[in-house]
Amino acid sequence: MVSRVIPVDPFDLVIFGGTGDLARRKILPGLFRRFCAGQMPEGSQIIGAARSEMTSDEYREMVSEAVAEFGSGGTCEAGTLEAFLQRVSYVTTDARGDDGWVELNGKMRDDTVRAFYFSVGPSLFGDLAERLHRFGMATPESRIVVEKPFGHDLETARALNATLAQHFHETQIYRIDHYLGKETVQNLMAVRFGNMLFEPLWNSQYVDHIQITVAETVGVGGRGTYYDNSGAMRDMVQNHLMQLLCLIAMEPPAKFDPDAVRDEKLKVIRALESVDWHHIVRGQYGGGENGPSYREDVENPKSRTESFIAMKCHISNWRWAGTPFYLRTGKRLKARASEIAVVFKEAPHSIFGADAGRHRNVLAIRLQPNEGMTLDVTIKEPGPGGMRLLDVPLDMSFAEALGPEAEEAPDAYERLIMDVIRGNQTLFMRGDEVEAAWAWTDPLIEAWQARNDVPKTYDPGSSGPEDALMLMHRDGRKWREVKP
Repeated sequence: MVSRVIPVDPFDLVIFGGTGDLARRKILPGLFRRFCAGQMPEGSQIIGAARSEMTSDEYREMVSEAVAEFGSGGTCEAGTLEAFLQRVSYVTTDARGDDGWVELNGKMRDDTVRAFYFSVGPSLFGDLAERLHRFGMATPESRIVVEKPFGHDLETARALNATLAQHFHETQIYRIDHYLGKETVQNLMAVRFGNMLFEPLWNSQYVDHIQITVAETVGVGGRGTYYDNSGAMRDMVQNHLMQLLCLIAMEPPAKFDPDAVRDEKLKVIRALESVDWHHIVRGQYGGGENGPSYREDVENPKSRTESFIAMKCHISNWRWAGTPFYLRTGKRLKARASEIAVVFKEAPHSIFGADAGRHRNVLAIRLQPNEGMTLDVTIKEPGPGGMRLLDVPLDMSFAEALGPEAEEAPDAYERLIMDVIRGNQTLFMRGDEVEAAWAWTDPLIEAWQARNDVPKTYDPGSSGPEDALMLMHRDGRKWREVKP
C-alpha cells in the first residue's frame, strides 16, 4: 500500500518558544519528518523565536541535535537534514517587550501561509497576539496555534478566549490537543461512521457500558509545580479524556467538516450530567522501594492534589440514557496504555444453558502503545464434550495490518501542524467547546475542595486505589486489565 502525501502551500511557521522542550522533542523533529515526506514545498521556512541570545547557525545546530535525538521514524535520504536546516532560522524575540519584532517581521513574506505556534505558557498568549498585530505580522489568513492548558477554570478560560479574540478570529485559532492527532483516535470516527456493522448498535439498547483508560507508568517528573496546581482532573480529564468521550458518544455529523464535527462534540459535553461525589475516586501515588511518593515529587508534604482519578458519568440524551461511561487516568500505574472499550450487553437469552457461561462482545480501541483494535467474539471451544463457549479477539494491529505504512505514519504533532497549514480545524478545539468542558469540570473540583477531600494513597505499579475497583464492582462490572 502506497501512502498518499497531501501537498500543502508554501508557509512561514514561527515557533515562539523555539528553544523549549516541546519544540525540541516534538515540533522540530516532526517538521523534519514532514520535510522528508515531501510536505514542505519550496519557499517554506521555519523561524525559531525565543528570548535566548542565539544566532541562526547556533539554532540550526540545536535543531540538528534535536532531530538526532528525537527524530527517529520515517525514511530520509542522505543530505536531507542539511537541506532541511537551510529552511530554518532564528530571531531573538522578547514576548513582553519590543526587541526582535521588527527583524521577525522582516522575514515574513506576503505570498505564503503564516502560522504562529505559541509553544509558551498561556500567560504569554495575549502578549504575543497583541505584538503580532502591532508589528504588522497578523493577516486575515494568519493562524495561531495555542497549547493547553486552555485556562485553569471556566473564568480563566473565558478570559483567555476573550484575549485571543481581541486579535484573531475564531477561525484563525487552533487549540491543539495532541490526542486528537493520534491515528487511532481519528479511526474512532471511521469505525463508527464508515461501517454499517457498528453504528446501528452504538446506543444504550446494545451497549452495556464504555470504559476510557489513560494510564501512565511515569510520575510527575519535572512538572511538579505545574501538576500540583492542576491535578489529573485538570491535566487529563477536562481535555484529553473529554475529547475521547465526545468522539465515542457524539451523533453523526452531517458532514466531515470542522464546525459540523465540533458542533456534535459540544452537544455531548452539554449533555453530561453532574457526577455525584460517591461516583468519583481520587488517588495519589505513595512512595517506597519503587521510588519517591507524589508528595516528594512535588515537594509538598501536605498536597491534596490527585495523580489518579476515576469516575462514572452519564450522558442525558436519547442515544445514551442509562449507559454509564467509566473514565480513569493516573500516573505511576502498572502499565502505560490508553484504551477505549465499548462493552456490549449479553445476549438476552442463552440457548446453550448455564454451563456455557456469560459472554459479551467488547470492541477495544488501543491508542497507545501498539495502536489498533480488537473485537472479542464468542465461539465454541474446540473439542468434544458439548457446547462450551469462550471469547476470542479478532485483533487488528495497525503495524501488522498496514505494514511499513503504519510505521511511517505521521505522529500526532506532525499531522496537526500540517492541518494548521492547510487551514483544517476539524481536530482542534473550539472556544465554546473548551468553556463547556470547564463548566462541567469546575463544580466537581469545587465540591471535593469544599469537602476537604483527601486522595486515596495507592502503590506505584498498581492499578490505582482499591476504591476505583469498588466503583465498578458496585455495578457488577470490572475494569479491563491495563496491559502494556
